This record gives sequence, structure tokens and C-alpha cells, in this order.
Amino acid sequence: MRLNEIVYTDAKPVDGYGPGFFRIGGEVYEGALVILPGGIAPWGGFDDAKTLTDAVADVDVIFVGTGAEMDYLPADLRHTLEEAGIGVEVMASPTACRTYNVLLSEGRRVGLALLPV
Repeated sequence: MRLNEIVYTDAKPVDGYGPGFFRIGGEVYEGALVILPGGIAPWGGFDDAKTLTDAVADVDVIFVGTGAEMDYLPADLRHTLEEAGIGVEVMASPTACRTYNVLLSEGRRVGLALLPV
């Protein structure tokens, strides 16, 4: 089996997560957050669509991690993101982190919005 080292460009991958925190690029962040090409910022959760729609020019899809378990995205948030032209994929936060890392390593234009586990 051939193993290749993953090289990330300027973006930071999710290194780990636990109760109430995420480790991104070696730094620990508490609470809900958004990772976009422009950086990492706190996220107000499902009521904070503006933080996500501000990324419309930078990403093709945003993965939304809903915590430890998969949950539905509120219809108004999904509608707002789709109206802004942003693709949305909803999954549990651990799955969202892994998916984000894979696509990030491929150089894809992705964002990640996470609720803690």
C-alpha cells in the first residue's frame, strides 16, 4: 500500500474534537465555529446565517456539523443559504470534520460550520 502525506495549502484542517471544543491547525477553539478560506470565527449556530452567507464568493459548499448526532437544518437557514448560491451538506460534526478535511486536501473550495459534540 502506498501512503501519501496530505499537504494543505493555507487552509487549516480539523485535527480533533471533543466535548465543547475543536482543534484546528493545532489550536484549540471552544464552542460553535465556522472555518472559511478567510479564517476561523465564532458561529452563533442556526440563527447566524450572515456569517455563512458572507462566504458566498469563497466556497462552493459548506458542511454543517450539527453536533454529536445528525439533525435537520432549520428550513429558513437552508433557504437563505441556497438563495445565496451556497451548497449545503448537513451531517453530524465528526462526519463533517472528516469530509471537510478530505475535500480540503483535494484543494476544493469548502467551508465548515460546526456545533460542538
